[in-house]
Amino acid sequence: MASPLSASAFLDALRKEGLTVVEVGDWRHHNRNHKGAWGPVHGVMIHHTATEGSARTVELCRKGYSGLPGPLCHGVITKDGTVHLVGYGRANHAGLGDDDVLRAVIAEKALPHDNETNTDGNRHFYGFECENLGNGQDPWPPAQLAAVEKAAAAICRRHGWTERSVIGHLEWQPGKVDPRGFTMTWLRERIRDRLK
Repeated sequence: MASPLSASAFLDALRKEGLTVVEVGDWRHHNRNHKGAWGPVHGVMIHHTATEGSARTVELCRKGYSGLPGPLCHGVITKDGTVHLVGYGRANHAGLGDDDVLRAVIAEKALPHDNETNTDGNRHFYGFECENLGNGQDPWPPAQLAAVEKAAAAICRRHGWTERSVIGHLEWQPGKVDPRGFTMTWLRERIRDRLK
């Protein structure tokens, strides 16, 4: 169990991992905390946006859309590998997911199959949305994949977590497919190697 990093510590962790970070508006105070607690945090969740165009994607993740107000994550990782910070605190990214998965993340054990939606993930996960159409054909540039790895590793490093604290949305909530285009097993192996 961990308290969320302060916004400054979050930013510092990302920069120390070698990431290019852009601060968007008043990201430090843009959140959904009025809808419920943020924390304790237990892991990092990776998503794809199903959008194209970096500026449009960042704006959408910051503001949200009808029926799902922003922020939709903490950081948006665009195709060029830049991390755009759009919010900090509770964000509308994880939704309801499987409590068995959460227990496995906390214990840093292999994940069970997600088969229910009974636990608030927005409370317990940092979220990174990654610019990609999510159709399995849109490429993931090397700079972007490296940034996804570094961003997740930065948070794990600061909290003392292993790569098993990083999950995809598809591992949390039944019916979700993101991120599509690489496997979470592959990403966790890269994060594990980076954390050595």
